[in-house]
Amino acid sequence: MELFEEKTDKCVVVGISGRLDTTNYSVLEKRLMDLIDNRHDRIMVECSRMDYVSSSGLRILLMALKKISLAKGKFVLCGLQENIREIFEISGFTSIFEIYHDKEEAYKVF
Repeated sequence: MELFEEKTDKCVVVGISGRLDTTNYSVLEKRLMDLIDNRHDRIMVECSRMDYVSSSGLRILLMALKKISLAKGKFVLCGLQENIREIFEISGFTSIFEIYHDKEEAYKVF
């Protein structure tokens, strides 16, 4: 997994490339928690290059959503590939997360 980051005037975009699984979820966890702890309360996770997510990865995303919600911030996902979207649907996460088709659509909610 690789992470890339872009700070805009609207939010921080954290992009995920590759597999988000038990071998590397802690990298994403640390980065998201650092951003939230440093008062970045508007985060978009861009997933168009993420090709796998395990239950550990889902748990980290849920943790970040809960933490940012407590801070009255906004946490959205975008660019889910079809196989990833199916995982979110099966787990019931499509009703928990705000999920947008792409970055341009997601930017509009900030």
